[in-house]
Amino acid sequence: MDVIHTAIWVSDLEATKEYYIDALGLEHTWDFERDGVTNFYVGGSSETEIQFKYDPDRTDPIDPQGIDHLAVAVDDTDAMLEHMVEETGCAILGGPLAVEAANAYVAFIEDPDGYGVELVESLD
Repeated sequence: MDVIHTAIWVSDLEATKEYYIDALGLEHTWDFERDGVTNFYVGGSSETEIQFKYDPDRTDPIDPQGIDHLAVAVDDTDAMLEHMVEETGCAILGGPLAVEAANAYVAFIEDPDGYGVELVESLD
């Protein structure tokens, strides 16, 4: 059994693409539209993806409170944190800090809709 993807609603698909693809460096893997909703997928070197759901007619506000954070593997947490702040102006939510129990160096930033994104550098 494998995790395939996580799906989250976004309020501005173009801002989401700029954040996750242009700045963070994930790749667009595929997309489709159904009932007026765009389903846009991104991924990295593994097969697991993030699915962004976008409906231009959605009137309900995006509420990221149900998800604590998304985690992405990075080679250098400090460098990626600096890059993301410079490229997107995102807020730093925490860190950077070493998490000895996970043997990782991490930082938390915020995406355009308020979702937390954890940058995880393995210390192995």
